[in-house]
Amino acid sequence: MNQDDLKRSVANAALAYVPEGQVIGVGTGSTANFFIDGLAQMRDRIRGAVASSEASAARLRAHGIELFDLNDLTELSVYVDGADEIDNRLCMIKGGGAALTREKIVAAVARQFVCICDESKLVKTLGKFPLPVEVIPMATAQVTRALTALGGTPKLRAGVITDNGNCIIDVAGLQISDPEAFEAQVNSIVGVVTNGIFAQRPADVLLLATAQGVRTLTR
Repeated sequence: MNQDDLKRSVANAALAYVPEGQVIGVGTGSTANFFIDGLAQMRDRIRGAVASSEASAARLRAHGIELFDLNDLTELSVYVDGADEIDNRLCMIKGGGAALTREKIVAAVARQFVCICDESKLVKTLGKFPLPVEVIPMATAQVTRALTALGGTPKLRAGVITDNGNCIIDVAGLQISDPEAFEAQVNSIVGVVTNGIFAQRPADVLLLATAQGVRTLTR
């Protein structure tokens, strides 16, 4: 199986977690795109979806799935999204697609967070994947200095503006042994909107695609 086959298999496995008649939270990225395509086959059985990015909203809309504003809902039954890295505690780094802030907001509202990815994303310690940090544009220089002081090597992601109109700084060279504490520490830097560690709100279920099939891990 190639990587696309693995992504498709785990995205299809996530369809079993979609309750009928509900609004579904939908993430962003290549694996989430396979989930959206699968969701289209059951669009008549759900009320609609909340998208974590403009790109996912466009894909959902193209499949005829009704979109909802998160502000009009009190909760979501489930949120399905991928990860750039995930550990055995189901803490993640996300934001390779620059949608981390909206992803974090949607995840916070969902009763259940189902993460879908292939086995290459499972790590012992977070940090091999550079940590994305969404930053208010006028604060990029001072946030870069603060992130350097924390031991990372920050680099502005050139030519990228988030759906919220902000910049992304990617921080390489980290070994994140305490994801929850480090998430809070980075978020406390003035000018940071949020960072891509999902530890205060980790996944509840991990569906992991392997050549032998889809594994299920839970917290």
